[in-house]
Amino acid sequence: MEIYDTEEEQLEAVKRWWKENGQATIIGLVMGIALILGWNYWHDHKKVQAELASSLYSELLQATASNNLESAEKLAERIQKEHPKTEYAAYSGLLLAKVKVQQGDLTKAEAILTHIASGSNKELSNIANIRHVRLMMANGQYEQGLQLINSIDPASSVSYSGNYDELVGDLYVALDRPELARSSYQKALESGYRSPLLQLKMDDLTVSEKDATPTTETQK
Repeated sequence: MEIYDTEEEQLEAVKRWWKENGQATIIGLVMGIALILGWNYWHDHKKVQAELASSLYSELLQATASNNLESAEKLAERIQKEHPKTEYAAYSGLLLAKVKVQQGDLTKAEAILTHIASGSNKELSNIANIRHVRLMMANGQYEQGLQLINSIDPASSVSYSGNYDELVGDLYVALDRPELARSSYQKALESGYRSPLLQLKMDDLTVSEKDATPTTETQK
């Protein structure tokens, strides 16, 4: 540490330091303030956008519940247009796909679900895929449904494996392949997955197989 004998020497030392470092200090201070202000603005902006998206989503839920399809469609499209980077955009997309199904526009519904499934949110991606497969089943696209499930990365769908196994079983039932259906249902049960209808589906397969088995009298 430098030691100065007089106040004049101290003042001269301060002047020299300021001359050498003053500009850099000011620039650093200004940049620091700008970063703080910018961060606060961005944080506040995101908060406001999330609140606006949440409000619109609440309106969308109400419109859907009251079966006001036209209003629901407009609200969902508005959320996706004005708040595309929020999760409400994907959630509204799921509802919009449902509206499109009710309107008979299955092609649009499939396009929406495919888009959501390609997103980075794995939970929403799996939900979209599951709904897409169910839509395929409703259209009689059983083989396409199996292909879609087979294309899904198992590592990204671990928590939904039971859902997919049950769907595979449903698709095999529709394709009249009871043994494969039973195997898929059993796989779902063994994974710990439970659904209200899964055991009933297993029981129905058993009954159908018994009915299909020739009796002794019939064989005679």
